[in-house]
Amino acid sequence: MAEHPLLDIDEEFVEWDTIMDCGQDVDEVEVIDGEIEEIDNTYPMTQFCSRFKLQFEALYTISVTIIEAIALATQRAEPIPYHTSILSGEGWMLGLLNGHPEWIRTELGVHKHVFKVLVDELQRHGFNHSKHVTLEEQLGIFLYTTVTGLTIRHVGEHFQRSNSTISK
Repeated sequence: MAEHPLLDIDEEFVEWDTIMDCGQDVDEVEVIDGEIEEIDNTYPMTQFCSRFKLQFEALYTISVTIIEAIALATQRAEPIPYHTSILSGEGWMLGLLNGHPEWIRTELGVHKHVFKVLVDELQRHGFNHSKHVTLEEQLGIFLYTTVTGLTIRHVGEHFQRSNSTISK
């Protein structure tokens, strides 16, 4: 047996002769009809030792396999970006604001001039852009969610934002 690569354990760590005197003759003394006779138990003990070694090796192999499976299952793969659309939420909002006037009403439920008034009112009451999301996009997320009734996950996919950003 060689070293195990994942566990960095030397599989030759077991000194079988230390566990059991498997290679030595094991004699017992028995009294039969008043006479002392030696009984040679080498064969039964050797057979027991062989079975013990096989069972131990099987248990060891199973343990190593389980540990490898756990290690493999808990390894983290390289993260795969989720929001990869070319059109970001901000880009979509710019398209709505600069596109056909009916498009913004269809998607957000308000005309462009009403949307701009809402943005101005929010700014007047102290609302501003966040670190990563403009105020226009924040309002767009709110209105789009209200109009469509979609889940946070679907709105996040549409705006290419995380669920936590959408739910704020």
